Amino acid sequence: MEFRILGTVAVVTETGELPLGPAKRSGLLAMLLLRPNSVVRVEQLIAALWEDEPPLHAKAVLQSHVSRLRALLTAHDAEMYGIRLTTQGSAYALQLPETLLDAHRFEELVALARLQHRPADTVQMLREALSLWQGPALTGTVRSTPLEAAALALEELRIASVEGLSEAYGQLGEHARAAAVLRPESVAHPLRESLAAALVLALGRSGRQSDALDHYHRTRRLLADELGVDPGPVLAAAYRTILGTPSVQAPPQAAFASQPQAQAQAQAQAKPSAGPVDTVPPSRPASDEPADGTGADPSPALSLSPSPSPSPSPTPSREAAAPPDAGTGTPGSPDSASEPKPRTDTGSGPAVDPYPEHPATPAPVHTPAEPPTPTPNLLPRLPRGFSGREAELGALDRVLAGEDAPVCLLAGPAGVGKTALAVHWAHRRHARHDRFPDGVLFADLRGFSDTPAPETPTVLREFLLALGVPARRIPETTAAMGALYRSLAAHRRLLVVLDNARTSAQVRPLLPGGDHCATLITSRDRLGGLIASDAATPVPLNPLPPGDAAGLLAAVLGDERVCAEPAAVERLAGLCDGLPLALRVTAARLAERPEGTLAAMAAELADEQRRLSLLDIEDTGVSAALRLTVRHLPAPAAELFGLIGLHTGSDLDRFTAAALTGTTPDEADTALGRLAAAHLVTESAGGRRTPHDLVRLYARTLTPEPAAEPLGRLLDHYLRTALAAAAAAHPESRPCCALPADIRPAVAVREFPGRAAALDWFEAERSGLEGAVAAAAGAGLHDRAWRIALLLWPVILLRVGDGWVPLLEQCLASAEHEDDPDAQSRARALLGWILHEEGRDDEALVHLEQAPGLAARAGDVSSEAIACVNLAVALNGTGAHDRAGLLLSRSVTLAVQAQHPPTEALALHHLARHCLDTGAHEAALSHAVRALDMTSSDEAARRVLLQTAGGEALAALGRPDDAADLLGQALRTAESVGFEDGVAAARKALDGLPADR
Repeated sequence: MEFRILGTVAVVTETGELPLGPAKRSGLLAMLLLRPNSVVRVEQLIAALWEDEPPLHAKAVLQSHVSRLRALLTAHDAEMYGIRLTTQGSAYALQLPETLLDAHRFEELVALARLQHRPADTVQMLREALSLWQGPALTGTVRSTPLEAAALALEELRIASVEGLSEAYGQLGEHARAAAVLRPESVAHPLRESLAAALVLALGRSGRQSDALDHYHRTRRLLADELGVDPGPVLAAAYRTILGTPSVQAPPQAAFASQPQAQAQAQAQAKPSAGPVDTVPPSRPASDEPADGTGADPSPALSLSPSPSPSPSPTPSREAAAPPDAGTGTPGSPDSASEPKPRTDTGSGPAVDPYPEHPATPAPVHTPAEPPTPTPNLLPRLPRGFSGREAELGALDRVLAGEDAPVCLLAGPAGVGKTALAVHWAHRRHARHDRFPDGVLFADLRGFSDTPAPETPTVLREFLLALGVPARRIPETTAAMGALYRSLAAHRRLLVVLDNARTSAQVRPLLPGGDHCATLITSRDRLGGLIASDAATPVPLNPLPPGDAAGLLAAVLGDERVCAEPAAVERLAGLCDGLPLALRVTAARLAERPEGTLAAMAAELADEQRRLSLLDIEDTGVSAALRLTVRHLPAPAAELFGLIGLHTGSDLDRFTAAALTGTTPDEADTALGRLAAAHLVTESAGGRRTPHDLVRLYARTLTPEPAAEPLGRLLDHYLRTALAAAAAAHPESRPCCALPADIRPAVAVREFPGRAAALDWFEAERSGLEGAVAAAAGAGLHDRAWRIALLLWPVILLRVGDGWVPLLEQCLASAEHEDDPDAQSRARALLGWILHEEGRDDEALVHLEQAPGLAARAGDVSSEAIACVNLAVALNGTGAHDRAGLLLSRSVTLAVQAQHPPTEALALHHLARHCLDTGAHEAALSHAVRALDMTSSDEAARRVLLQTAGGEALAALGRPDDAADLLGQALRTAESVGFEDGVAAARKALDGLPADR
């Protein structure tokens, strides 16, 4: 058992991660792991688990989480590892060997790295230490000041270790590797001058002086723009070093190796036997009051508030004061120690001081005569029961932390929880007053709604009123309103949330004009135009993973009910496609049935005929959400969406979509692109698109009646394409069927450049082809059903054990329905072969005995030869060798009569194997050599099998050298084409040759 906090908080056993449950329980575990083997008081835990005012029953909830965490550990034999979660008065302690904690191992490796005398050893230690990180520290916990402070402290330790690794690489002369290590960190922390200086030196010393100078100047400009300061001495020294100019001080070294004082301070902060260095606070006074005497209750990481990045001395003028978030040296950090004043504009215009209590030179700005209005906050109420989404919340933090008017696009399918996430994030950010002190504006653009979307002037008017503009001073024209809105936002730090946007044009007039404003947009559409024109950063919102889905259900039903049925919870999450809307409707139905089980609800949802109706409640549900999305689709995309319900597979490509709609592949691809942009289908490799199960079920409700024509087009598309794929996969073989006389003309048929492409298509379309057989039989189109099933023979032979019997039984039933003897013969021959391969010889012989006669009745000599081969192989397996030999001899005669060399080679190969089994080695060699002569080099697998049979015959005839030569050829060919069975057979035969030959 191991514990992880360097990434997602987790308990890992030999069987995988344990299900911790809600984020608060992960936060509880994190708090205990930050101070292992030390008591953590209840008050500290409550402060960490509830960012705002805790509920009255917080202690009871905390006790419940402790009990469940203790039960989880006990159930997985935690005590065997020396792990115990104990209660000590009004506090808890997690006792464990600290080697089980990744942060402790990280600290130990870093400490060992500091003691190494050889840079190569330092590199090895630090690389191993950094490999323990699997993402941002303490991911998956609730977001609170104590936990965020601890995560920030751990992140500072990680960055210091990265700097140390780059220093060690530099000592080895591997400056390119040092640069590669530093580059991503410098991009993530552009104002951290020590990183920038180290990267400049590494680039310069690796021969990339132009890149080094470019990075220096970009950092210099960023410092000037963001902080109004010049580079500090460390970065300046690196610059002079690259230029070859004598420096006032030595080139900077990483703090990891050159600052023992800082190391000693970090060690002094660590509490003995309390876990990783710098992850727990120093010992507390007996009074339980913090050391500074303020009476505040510190978090476990307060003593570890990261020291700021090296920064220049403050400038004397207010015009160069650092903006908010600069206090820690990390842009956008939510935990700055103070509220520094924003830097005023140092451009050509007059400076504007946003703090009237410290007046600066007055600026010619027009202010209303009315008294100042309160800070606007147009956000709707905080969504209740919000759970999970830690990764997406972190992404929003990163994207919207920029100072260059960031625009973030939160896009995802209907019901995925875009609005809830945006509002939750905005409430949390606004509550801190650090990033957007001038307020939050919110507008529901109703892009996908039964209610008409608001006009742009209506939204602008609401924004202007919120910003304090009297109604009588609001301009009449939209252009003038937009100009006033942008001018008011220019010197403010505002967050603008534009919810439920449908088009980029709907959004653009509402974007604020200030460099310090941020805009968060939600949409079911990708809004590619906004990304192209306004540099919007997309943050895709995907369905909830099972853990977050469990947290959402628990918020409605309670932890006890959800934790009691973990398997049912996971199944519910899958049946709901991970959509929060569907999960909330499910939770509402379960809340109405307090005696019902989650497993029973899952069983009801498993019925595809009822699932959509169960996921609708009153005027809310999945169907309603999807209806609004589909209603706004262009006509071609809406038509295709309705026909997707007819599709027999799980995904489709543009050729299949074209068959459904009766259009060209290019037109179908455009329609598929619109469905993907609306998040109704997801894109995968090879240009294929997949609708989620709920979307597919909803599409079925829109399928036009009658559906015979689009279904017929789909079946005929599969017939033509499968015939082309079979010909490309086995060009030596004759088609197993002809196209029906009434087949529809094709607009386009996919072309296959070779065998690999054809087999890839069969693999990708397998579910669609099998579904097409069932759909054709169900619609009475049996002539299509048996043909599509037989055309799967290349992949059937490739994957014999994949359970093909039901498909081939349907193929035979449709062939008998059509009274087609050739189809029946081929179906029985293939079905019998598969049954024989599955070890069901009695059932196989029922079909195989009939196949030759049916082929003879149909007058297909080649088919009769193959049927004889299959029957003979099965008879050999039952011990009827004499009859098998006669059948194989007849199959050779029939193949010669058919004048089809590939079939003759097949018969000769099996006859050679039969002769080997019966001791007729001369005959076996003759048949193998004859078959090899008529087998082309393109048929590598067949040649390998024939060479192996010939080699075994030569060995049996006492010619080991000739046998070794032929078997060696077989082995090399098999290895070159990846024919594993052929490799094994050839190697086995070679191993059987005498060693002294």
